[in-house]
Amino acid sequence: MRGFFRWVLRVVLVTLLVLAIAVGAAYWRSNQLLAARVEISEAALTIPTDAEAIERGKHLALTRGCTDCHGADFSGKMIVDVMPVGRIAGPNLTRGNGGLPADFSASDWEHAIRHGVAPGGRMLLIMPTRDFAALTDADMGDLIAYMRQVPPVDKQQPAVTIGPIPRLQMLIGLVPLAEARVADQRAKHVAALAPAPSVEYGRYLAHTCTGCHGDHFSGGRVPGLPPSFPPAGNITSDTNSGIGRWKKADFYTAMRYGRRPNGTNIDPFMPWNTFKQMSDTELDALWAFLQTLPSRPAGGR
Repeated sequence: MRGFFRWVLRVVLVTLLVLAIAVGAAYWRSNQLLAARVEISEAALTIPTDAEAIERGKHLALTRGCTDCHGADFSGKMIVDVMPVGRIAGPNLTRGNGGLPADFSASDWEHAIRHGVAPGGRMLLIMPTRDFAALTDADMGDLIAYMRQVPPVDKQQPAVTIGPIPRLQMLIGLVPLAEARVADQRAKHVAALAPAPSVEYGRYLAHTCTGCHGDHFSGGRVPGLPPSFPPAGNITSDTNSGIGRWKKADFYTAMRYGRRPNGTNIDPFMPWNTFKQMSDTELDALWAFLQTLPSRPAGGR
């Protein structure tokens, strides 16, 4: 019997050693990938200063999910603080202590939002760049115009630390961690797109949805988040697990009040409190676009 326990102990020690080596290798390789610098070369945007543009920028900030990660006053917000996932906090985007430096330029804003790159070329971690890469020049300019005049707030957010699980997920291609690694940094940007209740404008707005619902909009577990977070819903036309049986009024109720057609509440992980601030034109456009999506079973993202 004593020999058996010794054998078990050896197996446990070897297993722990293999795990330690695997985790160490994952940290080493992921640090290598994340240390790469990205160079952005494109013409600087012209940032408007008029009150109308600033108001449009505010609408964009409130309806594109900026406050979900950076807080209502944009001073930052803790999102995840649990190992082995890590500590993920949206940084302070104001000019207060702990926020952006005084020399943070319009180009720095644009590079951070549409490219996921900090000044100097460092890649930003957990910045959903692909959600915002398609922003038009006009919308980008309005958003920057608004963010540059947000009142300063003194708050220091902790640095982002990435645990072993997201690092391993990055190495096998599930989570990029720094979306600047996978974004098309040379993609052309549309100058402007007028709001309209059209499929085209709905497709433009739906870029914000892909971070959680996936490129195919069929939802599922969001890679990189703890298991306690609920899966994203299927918003394709699938009649069993999607919204194929929904009417337009049902969609409005879900987006404005967080309720499904059967009366159940939508988990607040779905930021309907953000999207309820969209205009009727924007919701009409989103609904028109979602009607064009092919049916897919839930979970395929």
